[in-house]
Amino acid sequence: MKSPWEVLLVAPLLLLLPSPTSASPAYDSRPGARPSNGHTCAACVVVLSVIEQLAQVHNSTVQASMTRLCDYLPEKLFLKTTCYLVVHMYGPSIVKLLAAKMTADVVCHSLEFCQQNPGQPVCHLYPLPKAPWQFTLAKASQIVKKSPTLKYFGGSTDICSLPFLAKICQKIKWTIKNSVPFRDVDSDKYSISPTLRGYHWRGRDCNDGDPRASPGRRPDHWDAHRDSNCNGIWGVDPEDGIPYEKKFCEGSEPRGIVLLGDSAGAHFHIPPEWLTASQMSLKSFFNLPTALTDELNWPQLSGATGFLNSTSGIKEKSIYLHLRQRNRCNHRDYQNLSKNGASSRNLKKFIESLSRNPLSDHPAIVIYAMIGNDVCNGRIDPVPEMTTPEQFYSNVMETLQYLNSRLPNGSHVILYGLPDGSFLWDTLHSRHHPLGQLNEDVTYEQFYSFLSCLQVSPCHGWMSSNKTLRALTSQRAEQLSQTLKKIAASKTFTNFDLFYVDFDFQEIMKTWQERGGEPWQLIEPSDGFHPSEVALLLLADSLWDKVQRQWPRVLGKENPFNAQIEQVFGDQGGH
Repeated sequence: MKSPWEVLLVAPLLLLLPSPTSASPAYDSRPGARPSNGHTCAACVVVLSVIEQLAQVHNSTVQASMTRLCDYLPEKLFLKTTCYLVVHMYGPSIVKLLAAKMTADVVCHSLEFCQQNPGQPVCHLYPLPKAPWQFTLAKASQIVKKSPTLKYFGGSTDICSLPFLAKICQKIKWTIKNSVPFRDVDSDKYSISPTLRGYHWRGRDCNDGDPRASPGRRPDHWDAHRDSNCNGIWGVDPEDGIPYEKKFCEGSEPRGIVLLGDSAGAHFHIPPEWLTASQMSLKSFFNLPTALTDELNWPQLSGATGFLNSTSGIKEKSIYLHLRQRNRCNHRDYQNLSKNGASSRNLKKFIESLSRNPLSDHPAIVIYAMIGNDVCNGRIDPVPEMTTPEQFYSNVMETLQYLNSRLPNGSHVILYGLPDGSFLWDTLHSRHHPLGQLNEDVTYEQFYSFLSCLQVSPCHGWMSSNKTLRALTSQRAEQLSQTLKKIAASKTFTNFDLFYVDFDFQEIMKTWQERGGEPWQLIEPSDGFHPSEVALLLLADSLWDKVQRQWPRVLGKENPFNAQIEQVFGDQGGH
């Protein structure tokens, strides 16, 4: 196996994939256990594919395409430096292996980024070689052994122990540990920085040195002298001596939006140009450092809490922007507590990062949207790992009881149902993945199969050619949705009222097609699983319309002073 720090050194490249990367754990011998280095293997195959395609697109050598890829990466977080180091380490072997017509799968196995554990099949993205696998792998291994670079590093030697690499290894380790998904961020503090759970995730702090100032607070003395709730409305009108907050916000029923979600709620997104050689340029990876420090999520563009203009150009807005447009006193009052891999089972590990004081804060609208991971996992047999309706009921009730202890009276909680994810296979399986668009050689069916073989699929139950398994997964999702509906209909709480809304993907698919769009545009192209930005905004708009129609009290009043607020305070300090 690779040493932990060899894996760490290539982590910035491996993080182009939709899963966290870390040193591989020891092999798990339990039946159905995942391969020990599935994420690393998948990442290696993806990066090697990109390198091959860059050489093809630019009619260059493999060595030149590796250098080109490194040139595209920013220096921030040591990405460019790390890339050059990886090329220095593995470049000679990669050049020789690809020259010998080895596929990316064979190269990654021979470099030990992929391993076939006992009892596991050979996982491959591309067709297996015509010669027997073991013969091909032995031939590739001989080429690797003759590589002067790997021979010098000593194969399994901890390369960070080498004097001339020690300093850069130390910097890279520190940067990765403190900046990307290895760090478990559960802070409930507001921030003046965008990433690392800063204001991309919850409203920007307007006074970082004052713990009594934060978005969502009831104003302190009507904010006559300072902005205690960070909504950009403060001071006294010189004409009548009335504080602006009192004049414009009193009785307007301010409220914030809180999302308890998973990677879909956080808007997990890997730009397809990161994987598409024909689209790569110096501009392609400009936002990679920001994405890494946001755990490869883009909450600032999400359906619930997004505050930036949509990059897709559609007119729909996030729930937060709808609330802000309805009442400018709601400015900056948003919290996105979503996490990659979140489910009803592990929500209690980070729900305490909710920042809401029942005595000093305004009420909140909380959206509970665990839409995937209670039925989704990467196991070969995913059904036993799915949350049962009984477990789900217990988990959700525990969450609601916690919310009842933390939310101000007059709050609202919306339980969002789970989707029927069978549309993923139906929509994508025969289309070409970004890795396969250049040569028309990798479909989503192949991509899904590769991830499932490695047991790193985001959702083997739906991303599978097995129609029965897809139906079982949809059946369990429907059972969990019915559990949520039952809870909403039968349970009451002192500090909030409770509602249920279906996750109706078919509805937004129909809406999108009526506007001339294609269903595949609603799914993230790089992973073939998550809702795209367009889908998230269409879902948010649909949810807003349903709530406005059926339960308008949830949204609060429309503030008649919005125009005056804008006239006096402009953009209220921005986001």
